[in-house]
Amino acid sequence: MISNITIQKAIPEDAQEIGEVFYRTWLATYPNAEVGITTDDVEDIWKNRGSVDGSRFKSFPDNELFLTAKCDGQVVGVCSLVKHENKNELKAIYVLPEYQGRGIGKMFWEEALKYFDKKKKICVEVADYNAPAINFYKRLGFVDSGNRFPMKISFKSGAVITEMEMIILNK
Repeated sequence: MISNITIQKAIPEDAQEIGEVFYRTWLATYPNAEVGITTDDVEDIWKNRGSVDGSRFKSFPDNELFLTAKCDGQVVGVCSLVKHENKNELKAIYVLPEYQGRGIGKMFWEEALKYFDKKKKICVEVADYNAPAINFYKRLGFVDSGNRFPMKISFKSGAVITEMEMIILNK
């Protein structure tokens, strides 16, 4: 656990660093020869990350929360949460590779639990070959629902990432 990490709502001034966190974590996570995802595919998806519009972080609908993890003022992780009518959705947890394994994901999870509707299930979709993320979610109590979906991202190579749904049923 890192003591100088703070979790807070994203603000417009964080936009560039948020884009960089997504870019760097995608580069470290998604290229996979077996499924045909290349580094070039990821580079192409994030080629415009330098022009991220910070206005999106001014306000979110009441059912959405976007968090950042900051270390000494620098964004080192991001987390996106959505409360739907029938479920809670953990849209994303991304932590820079050099900060992974230090408790930041767990800090995001603790904030998610405060935010989510305790009467509804919690869902997350994760690339079916991303063993570190799958194991992280299992440690939090998620189980594989058996559902699979193509990721809603179009890679220039035409390759597709299959995501698995993991869930926690709340009572």
